[in-house]
Amino acid sequence: MRIAVDDLSGPRIAEFLSEHVANMRVISPPDSVHALDLDGLRGPEVTFWSVLDGEDDAVVGCGALKLLGSGHAELKSMRVAERHRRSGVASALLAHIIAEARRTGLGRLSLETGSADFFAPARALYGKFGFEYCEPFADYRPDPHSVFMTRSL
Repeated sequence: MRIAVDDLSGPRIAEFLSEHVANMRVISPPDSVHALDLDGLRGPEVTFWSVLDGEDDAVVGCGALKLLGSGHAELKSMRVAERHRRSGVASALLAHIIAEARRTGLGRLSLETGSADFFAPARALYGKFGFEYCEPFADYRPDPHSVFMTRSL
């Protein structure tokens, strides 16, 4: 398994992200889906990583950081392929992203995730890595379908 910065030009990551956005639209009401599409993830303020595995470099996970300013960034697009969940991929990716955020001098990471039971494993993972619940940040507003978490670096 390797984690690499991805320019989002390949068809495999496009398909992986398309499935992610479609899945979020099934689970959450339309006004509560905050997943970025490919164009949103290609913005200059976003760094995107793919988790690749096997001889064919299959995409098994992804995650991104979106710079918000003043040493603050948002964790975006964390996803692990269903067949690789609970195998350590998400922990390895989150540790990598936190290390990169520190390396670049960021002082705070925040995230939005769902409040439904489906998102409980994600919330537990973030808690294990020191994220705590917080008020909405950036352009987010209170939403019963969202929870917000943050941590200092």
